[in-house]
Amino acid sequence: MDPTLLLSLGAIVVGFVLLIWGADRFIAGAAALAQDLGVPKLLVGLTVVGLGTSAPEMFVAGVAALQDKPGLAIGNAIGSNVTNIALILGVTALVAPLVVQNSVLKRELPVLSLVCVGATVLMADGDLTRVDGGVLAVGLLGTLVWMARMARSGTSTALDDEMALDVPEQAPIGRAVLWTVVGLIALPLSSQILVWGAVNLANAFGLSDLVIGLTIVALGTSLPELAASVAGALKGEPEIALGNVLGSNMFNLLVVLAMPALIAPGAVEAAVLTRDLPVMLGLTAVLYLMCVGWRGPGRVTRLEGSLLLLAFVGYTSILLIAG
Repeated sequence: MDPTLLLSLGAIVVGFVLLIWGADRFIAGAAALAQDLGVPKLLVGLTVVGLGTSAPEMFVAGVAALQDKPGLAIGNAIGSNVTNIALILGVTALVAPLVVQNSVLKRELPVLSLVCVGATVLMADGDLTRVDGGVLAVGLLGTLVWMARMARSGTSTALDDEMALDVPEQAPIGRAVLWTVVGLIALPLSSQILVWGAVNLANAFGLSDLVIGLTIVALGTSLPELAASVAGALKGEPEIALGNVLGSNMFNLLVVLAMPALIAPGAVEAAVLTRDLPVMLGLTAVLYLMCVGWRGPGRVTRLEGSLLLLAFVGYTSILLIAG
C-alpha cells in the first residue's frame, strides 16, 4: 500500500479515537466544573451535555471550514443526520424495537422537522452565508430556551430526560478543570488530524470533500451515538436511541452547519440541494411515519429497522459511486 495512503488512514483512525475521547473528557470535566460552580443540573444537561454530544462534529466542521473545505463541513452535518436515522436507529431497532412516547410525536419530532425544513430553506438559494449562520444560532438559542421551559413546567421532553441522565457526577474542582482543559486541547488537535487524513484520502481516491464528509467523517463522528444507543438497547432501554438521535440531529443543523456558514460562507454544492438534503428530509419524514403508529403506540420495528439499514447502504453506495 502507498505509504501516504496508509498514513492518511492511520490519521483518520487516530483522529476519530482522540476526537471521541476528547469529547468525553470535555463533557465530563465541563459538566463537573459547572456543577462545582453551582450551575443547576438542568442547565448543565441542556448546554454542556447537549452541545457536548455534538462537539466532534462541531470541531471537525470548524477545522474544515478554517481550511477552506466547507464541503466537508456541510457533508459532516447532513451526513451525520442521515447516519443517525438510517444506521443508528436501524441497528438499534434490530437489537430491540423502539416504542415511541407520545411526547416525542407532540414535541420533539415536529421541532426536528421544523429545523430540517428551516436549514433546507436557508440553503435553497445555493449559498450558505453568515446571515444564515446567525439564523441557525438564533434557532439554537430558541431551542434551548424551549427545552428549559418544558423541563421547568414539569413537562420535560425526551431530550431533557436523556440529557439529565447523561450529566456526569460532580468531581473535585481541580480534576474538573484538568479534564476540561484536556478536552479542549484534544478536540481541535484530533479534528486537525482527522481532516488532514480525510482530505488526503479524498484526493487519493478522487472523491470530493463533500462525499468524504457525508460518509467516512459522518460515520466516525456518529460512533458515540451508535455505541450509546446499542448499549441502551442491550440494557432494555432502546428508547434512549431516539432521544440521542433527535437531539444530535437538531444540534447538527443548528450548531455544526453554522460553522461553515460563519467561518467560510459561500456556495453550496448542487448535489447537496438535489441529493443529500432530500434524503435527509425524506428519512426524517419516514421516521415520523414510523413513530405515528397506525395501530396502537408508535414503534420502530425490526422490519422497519432493516429497511432503514438498507436505505443507509443504498445511499452510501450511491455517494461512493458518484464520487
